[in-house]
Amino acid sequence: MKRYIPIQVARGDTSRQAHTALPEGTYEREMSKEGFFGPAAHFYHKRPPTGWIDWEGPLRPRAFDLTRLNSTEGSPWDAPTVLHNPHVSIRFWRVPKRMDHLARNSDGDDLIFVHEGRGDLFCDFGHLAFEAGDYIVVPRGTMWRVECAEATTALLIESTNSSYTLPDKGLVGNHAIFDPAMLDAPEIDDAFAAQRDEDDAWHVAVKRSGDVSIIRYPHNPLDVVGWKGDLSVVRINVKDLRPLSSHRYHLPPSAHTTFVGGRHVVCTFAPRPFETDADALKIPFFHNNDDYDEVLFYHRGEFFSRPGIDSGTVTFHPAGFTHGPSPKALKNMLVQPKPETDEYAVMIDTRDALQVGDLPSGVEDLDYVKSWAEGEKA
Repeated sequence: MKRYIPIQVARGDTSRQAHTALPEGTYEREMSKEGFFGPAAHFYHKRPPTGWIDWEGPLRPRAFDLTRLNSTEGSPWDAPTVLHNPHVSIRFWRVPKRMDHLARNSDGDDLIFVHEGRGDLFCDFGHLAFEAGDYIVVPRGTMWRVECAEATTALLIESTNSSYTLPDKGLVGNHAIFDPAMLDAPEIDDAFAAQRDEDDAWHVAVKRSGDVSIIRYPHNPLDVVGWKGDLSVVRINVKDLRPLSSHRYHLPPSAHTTFVGGRHVVCTFAPRPFETDADALKIPFFHNNDDYDEVLFYHRGEFFSRPGIDSGTVTFHPAGFTHGPSPKALKNMLVQPKPETDEYAVMIDTRDALQVGDLPSGVEDLDYVKSWAEGEKA
């Protein structure tokens, strides 16, 4: 355990309780270690800390409209990479109607987030139906393929050289946010048996160290008749999550952690009641990105810290600057016009710097950095 320099100091006009009772006319900014878990300092500014008027250099907030990635890729390994580092890779996949081969990732676990569509996944463990809003954890080494009943897009989050686990839920207990019993596993059912008994030749596209090898079979290698154990593909839908909330205090994003990778976490923002105390912040507080790069994928709804942003957009806030709610959201800092949030979004926080993938022209919103300026619609 790290032994940080112990200190607890207050200078000037401050609030005694973070995120509540801010000095009149001020804006709170949090600077902390270890994301939101380590020592922290809270500053109270006369103006929003994101009130920049110009920006030079590569360290800038960025946004990508993934709906502009229009090509269907037959293999998940051909899906465009949006962001990546040695420990995590984020791809956006426009899924074919029916995969004509099996995929297998030898680089790490995959977390598939289904943004649009529905269909069926067949894998070593059996058959699993999926729909929009599903998270599907695919353990490293699993053979799998999909058949889509509707046009499907998915975010693929690879935990490179590590596995996905559930977060330590601490004082709130193992059944908070979602009970592990809510995780669904594939079935050895009639649909699986029907594809298992086909005599057609199949091939497996195996990814290792980013390179793809092809293994050919004269039959379907998804031919198991049963299995047992405590390792499996699992699925849960965002509508089955029960997010933590506090009526007196705005909880940090880490309270919504859903899955944990080796060097990153995946959090889910889902509908929850707004804080009701009159002096409590009702929007995210301004905070520094100092230990993590932050990625947010907007799935559905009206995101309360950035009204007007489109579904299918990814925002990327590298470590090294302060960020927070847009000017439009700031107007609701202490009073919200409705009782609860109406949003589903996936957040990925990475301990290591992310690089932007080779994306087509027009996918990036080059004006996103200006969206904190007063008068901007978002």
